[in-house]
Amino acid sequence: MKDNQSDKQEVLLHKPLIDSKECSSINNHPEGTSHHLESILSNTELSAFKRTRLALYVELKLLIKLAAPAVAVYLINNFMSMSTQIMCGHLGNRELAAASLGNTGIQVFAYGLLLGMGSAVETLCGQAYGARKYDMLGVYLQRSTVLLMATSIPLAIIYIFSYPLLILLGQSPDIASVASVFVYGLIPQIFAYAANFPIQKFLQAQSIVAPSAYISTATLVLHLILSYLLVYKVRLGLLGASLMLSISWWIIVGGQFIYIKMSERCKYTWTGFTLEAFSGLPQFIKLSAASAVMLCLECWYFQVLVLIAGLLENPELALDSLTVCMTISGWVFMISVGFNAAASVRVSNELGARNPKSASFSVVVVTVVSFIISVIIAIITLALRHVVSYAFTEGETVANAVSELTPLLAITLILNGIQPVLSGVAVGCGWQAFVAYVNVGCYYVVGIPLGVLLGFYFDFGAKGIWSGMIGGTLMQTLILIWVTYRTDWNKEVFIIKYIYSIIQVSNPKFIFHNFHMVE
Repeated sequence: MKDNQSDKQEVLLHKPLIDSKECSSINNHPEGTSHHLESILSNTELSAFKRTRLALYVELKLLIKLAAPAVAVYLINNFMSMSTQIMCGHLGNRELAAASLGNTGIQVFAYGLLLGMGSAVETLCGQAYGARKYDMLGVYLQRSTVLLMATSIPLAIIYIFSYPLLILLGQSPDIASVASVFVYGLIPQIFAYAANFPIQKFLQAQSIVAPSAYISTATLVLHLILSYLLVYKVRLGLLGASLMLSISWWIIVGGQFIYIKMSERCKYTWTGFTLEAFSGLPQFIKLSAASAVMLCLECWYFQVLVLIAGLLENPELALDSLTVCMTISGWVFMISVGFNAAASVRVSNELGARNPKSASFSVVVVTVVSFIISVIIAIITLALRHVVSYAFTEGETVANAVSELTPLLAITLILNGIQPVLSGVAVGCGWQAFVAYVNVGCYYVVGIPLGVLLGFYFDFGAKGIWSGMIGGTLMQTLILIWVTYRTDWNKEVFIIKYIYSIIQVSNPKFIFHNFHMVE
């Protein structure tokens, strides 16, 4: 029986996954463009220059179509949280401190964890879509939602007990009490995250990004109006602000799900709810956990910088200057996150469609484009180093401190133009577990200890701490560049081909078993 099974799998390796007649009936799939790009790159009759020029034109069209709306989505959603914080700030300094603590402390933890776990959908849906296993996208979406909803329950309990936790972390009882009220209003947002991230990755895997940008833009307008009414007119204060933020996220979820249900572009990938979503969860957890660890280690890394800076002799000046720099870095980072999503989709789609040259070419193009943009922004930031801080504060002392840190900020911006893109490539290939180990070593074994050594032992202060942590980021970036450069894309295509051939003679759970075997 096993011999017959293996023979059948071997035959399927050389057999199309879906009949050509069925393929011809499916519209709006990037297959034609992908094969066009692959055919250009494989055409030895063309000169190398002409081949590169034609391929670059095709790839840039695909990249802009993906990256621009993705950047918009992340910027808009980030601004939605920031606008809530600004409105809370107009209620008083204590309310601003409470909202900042709730947003940048507790909320970021849940956001990073659930977004990271949702990245498993990015890998699997992207590869399944490229391989034309359309029905599996809906299964992966539901399976991820089930897992993230289950994860949200203990997170909600943490939110409920936020007051004693904040006291335990050394916060003053007064601020902790007010912050806990703000956090209570964010509890529905946790479950909105759990529904949103799988949906978002499900759509991105199909190169459907613009609708999410439109929905987020409309929601932002509604959020600003209703937040103003709830906070200032109805006088619900902090609780009203955080509840409105939660409601806004649920509006985004509802809008995207309605699009999935109504759009012709999703009729092959969403076929309704299925009990299959509850199968294979242990294997799904493995990839989701690796994705979560990979992203959380990155998200928390520079938050550690701020925490360590608070231990310096003059912490107020260090924290003020670092806050300005981290805010600028955070906004620019949203651009890199958009390219991260584009890189993941392009690579996973091309691997699933069995186009190794296209996958390799996409990696180069998206990395170079993101790098160029980050270098331009870094140069502009350096040129404005003496005045950039006045957008945040009027203090001359802080402005001078920010000016001294700006060269380090510029280096960080450049590295952030490369590193997130290569992380997106890793997600597209399913290397999350490997990158998680790299992050632990580079960030927490090298970067933070080196920063503490330079900042405190050699007395370089905030510049020393940041320099050491940049060293960790540089090491991680170089490792990812080397691994990506050494990747055998033909082998990656064969792995995906083998995985999906097994699905035809077995069941979807096998994908995870073989996925981790090859990794």
